[in-house]
Parts: sequence; C-alpha cells; structure tokens
Amino acid sequence: MIPKLDLYQKKHELMSADEIRPGLESMERALARLGNPEKGPRFIHVTGTNGKGSTVAFMESIARAHGLRTGSFTSPAMADLHDQIRLDGRPITAEEADAAFAEMKKAGLSGMMTDFELLTAAAFILFNNCKPDLVFLEAGMGGRFDSTNVVVPEASVITSVGLDHIGFLGGTIREIAWHKAGILKPGVPGIIGPLPDDAMDEVTRIAEEIGVPISVYGKEFTAIPGIQPGLSGPHQQANLAIAVEALKAAGISLDPSRLKTGAETAFLPGRFEEISPGVFLDGAHNPAAAEALVRTVREKFGGEEKVRFMVGMLARKDYRSVIRILEPVAQSFVFIDFAHSDAAPAHLLAACTCLPSATMKAEQIGESSWFREGSPLIVTGSLYLLSELRHRFL
Repeated sequence: MIPKLDLYQKKHELMSADEIRPGLESMERALARLGNPEKGPRFIHVTGTNGKGSTVAFMESIARAHGLRTGSFTSPAMADLHDQIRLDGRPITAEEADAAFAEMKKAGLSGMMTDFELLTAAAFILFNNCKPDLVFLEAGMGGRFDSTNVVVPEASVITSVGLDHIGFLGGTIREIAWHKAGILKPGVPGIIGPLPDDAMDEVTRIAEEIGVPISVYGKEFTAIPGIQPGLSGPHQQANLAIAVEALKAAGISLDPSRLKTGAETAFLPGRFEEISPGVFLDGAHNPAAAEALVRTVREKFGGEEKVRFMVGMLARKDYRSVIRILEPVAQSFVFIDFAHSDAAPAHLLAACTCLPSATMKAEQIGESSWFREGSPLIVTGSLYLLSELRHRFL
C-alpha cells in the first residue's frame, strides 16, 4: 500500500501488482526498456532489519553539510510516495513524479512489475535525470531479491539483522542474514553494523566467498566521540558510525566540523519524534526495534519512569513479543485499529497484556486523545499507523 501511487497509475494507465514478488527478473527487464537509469548515479545501498532509515538520514544530512547534492529512496512513506524519493533532502514534487511515470508509460511498463518495483523504477529515473552527487538507496525488504538490488554501489551497508518478515526471509537469523548479505557485491566495500553471532558468521562467509572487503562496527570502527546525534536513543551512536564509515568508503572526504553539524541536525520522522509536548512517535515494529525503544525511554525519562503507549501493528509482525518487551516501561496501553489490509485487530493486541488497556479506531484519535496531562505518551508500532496519524498534528 503506497499512498498516492494509484493516482499516478490511473493518470498514466500503468498497472502493477499489489503484492510482494521476490526476484529481480521483472525489474531488470523494465529497467532495460528505460535505458538502465540505475547505471548512472553513484549509490550507497543500505539494508538491515532496523536502522536503515536512521543511517540514511545521517548520511544524507552529513553529505548535504559538505555541500553535496543528494538523492534518497526509503520506505515506507510517512505521508505519501513523494517523501519516499527525496532530492537534496526534500520530497519530490508532483511534477517530478509525473514526469517519471510518464517515462514509464512511454516505455510500456504497464503490468510488468509490482507496486514497489514501479516506485523503485520511478526513483531510478528521477535520480538519473537529476544527477545528484550521491544517492542513498534503502532496500524495501531483505536485500538479495529486493527491487533495489540491481545497482553496483560505492558501498553496501548492513545495519542489523533480526527476526522480521519471517514469512519471506526465513525463520532463523542465519537465513535472514543470507538475504541481507545478498546486497554485497564483489570488490565493493561492505559496512557491517553490530550483528548477532549467527548473522555475522553468515555475512562474513558470503563476503569472503565473493570477495568483499568488510568493515565491522566494534572492530574496524566504532562510535564517534564528541557528537550528540540528532536522532534520539543510544542505538543511534552505532547508526551514525555506520553512516560515517559508509561515506568514507564511498570516497567522501569528511571535514570534522561539517560532520558534527550534519550528524547533530539529522532528522527522521517517526523515530522517537516529539510531535507535541510529551508525545512521541516511534516506529518500533519488531522485537529488536522495541528493545531499542525501551532503552531510549529509560535514557530519556529515567529508569523508573513509566510511559503510556498507543500501539497499532500489522498482523504478520511479532506483536506479542513487541508488547511483552514494552511492558516493563509501560503504565498503560491503547491499542489502535487503523487502515491497512494487514492491520492486527486492536482487541487481539489488547489480549496480549495484563496491564490496563483500551482500544480505539485511528479515525477517532483527535487532539484530545493525546492526554496532555500526566506521563509521556509514545505512539508506536507500524510505520503505516504513524503515517496515518502524523499529518493530523503538524
């Protein structure tokens, strides 16, 4: 579900499948018809269970602080497809999107791809046309068979590996690491974040097998002292270090003062974002992200503080584990029904906790629902939920 994609599809008579089809064949055929726009720009390719968006945000902010023109492709949308494709830090305009979809119509791409592949192709067209100095490309899911994995980047980044998307990527850490390591390319530097042992073993094995020089967080590089990252949470120190190492691997010469400025002004919607006094949005949609959120809560409010949670999640996610992880810092929960075909019913979420809880529909949430008095409120779970709510309160 990509907001506003249907508007461009209808205008340009471009059909695509609203489903996930792992594999690169359709993408490669479509890009060949377009003249292979993915071969023009310089990319840093990023995958990981968590930390992808934050790492891209750091790289984008630091690169722009150095005067570089940037492009980025991330998912999911926070408002609509325009913010998934950014040029120099801003969402693409309707006119820019329109031009890319017109190119795809002219190339006869209707019916060839899935929704996400179609959007990925639009991003490649725009980056090739606009010629940014560096493009930050985030894999949508996995890596090996993701539609973004058609580029030969300047550097490949694996931020983390955890259990997520197990229906598509496998049920073990090693299996998921195999998918993530699929973005590594022979001779292209690989920047590797803090991984579980099984994941590190698999990534290292694949890197050695295909000839990838890797730099690992905690070994070849580590957290950067003297910088307070613009994104909240202790885990952001690792994401920042990964971003800096990736930029260096791509040949970017970094000035210490501009690096500090870029790192400290980085921003990413929905990552412990204070949307209103005492109200935070954070897309903790899997157990590893929930653990990071708990650490952030304790760092921000102290070890004894309890906060209130509003939670909505997709049914295919491990929502039971997420709720269990949040409980030690939770005073109460409100579980949300929201507009997504795979959203878990709020009453099922409520059945996962013995703490005080209530249920509510997303469309019923208004300004008064933030309960401004009392403990901090954190709205978390699916990024689709956050995108539905965020624009109402800006």
